Amino acid sequence: MASGDASDSGSSAARRTFVLVAVLLTVAVAWWLFVLVPDSLEDLLGVALVLVVGLFGARLAARIAARRYPDYDVAEVAVEGPISRSGRGPVPSSVGTPADDIVEQIERADDDSNAKALLLRLNTPGGEVVPSDDIRLAAQRFDGPTVAYATDVCASGGYWIASGCDELFARDASLVGSIGVIGSRVNAVDLADKLGLAYERLAAGKYKDAGVSLKEMGDDERDYLQGIIDGFYEDFVERVAAGRDIDPATVRETEARVYLGDDARELGLVDELGTREDVEDRIAERLGVPEVSVREFEPRRALRERLSLGAQGVAYSLGAGVASAFGDDGDAVRGFEFRVR
Repeated sequence: MASGDASDSGSSAARRTFVLVAVLLTVAVAWWLFVLVPDSLEDLLGVALVLVVGLFGARLAARIAARRYPDYDVAEVAVEGPISRSGRGPVPSSVGTPADDIVEQIERADDDSNAKALLLRLNTPGGEVVPSDDIRLAAQRFDGPTVAYATDVCASGGYWIASGCDELFARDASLVGSIGVIGSRVNAVDLADKLGLAYERLAAGKYKDAGVSLKEMGDDERDYLQGIIDGFYEDFVERVAAGRDIDPATVRETEARVYLGDDARELGLVDELGTREDVEDRIAERLGVPEVSVREFEPRRALRERLSLGAQGVAYSLGAGVASAFGDDGDAVRGFEFRVR
């Protein structure tokens, strides 16, 4: 038997033994407390209490055993949906995981001595620049092999994240790439005229209100905002080129297109094509073990927080349409949104 198999078998046996002993001790104590000691209690009630306490003890022992004798050596973290700080996308119905939560999961996995490798599962069309980079940096800091796995879509901000991993796997039908940056604004001038709305400028600094939807954009403002987008794009190209070991000219030649998995591999955007099992086999090869066991790390939220997030999502969906056209989100470049997608 290989050493990895022996270690897993030993861990499983120790965990089962720990749970069994804990349950027996719990039942024995409960029997003494609820059956033998109180003469006035009915035996049936005592037995019922013993069973309840025994079940409670079994659950508690199982949790403790899972921590002391873990059965996983790979941490999996998912990046799904649009990438943003809040987890909300540009469309009211599009919801993803908040970037800070994903970073927290990766850091928690890095602090877990049992997690020898990181599997980053990607199914995202992209999103905001800085949140995407925060996730990429967290993956880069992970102390161990990091493998990204593109399922349906790994585009733009998702690919930005993948460039921070040691390897990138994809499926034949995965859509990969879109290495580009977009800046957008809603031109609501004509609509505002119809509604009798007028924009009155009160600002200090020539470009403070560049991109505001309620006024026409001048050529100098357009050049200013385009310069910011070009800067983001050059940064994107440099990070991808360095992380994927690709010539920057090759990255630019992709022209922000998405590619099917096989085409992406031919261009060097993807290392290998394969299934989830192939990814796990590759991680096992990197760790030098026969096989790996994967545990998914998810955000830890209390029930109250989950309910609060749900209510926020409903409120956001109801108000996002009007707010996107007329609201002021407080950004430095007001009304103008930058996204790597």
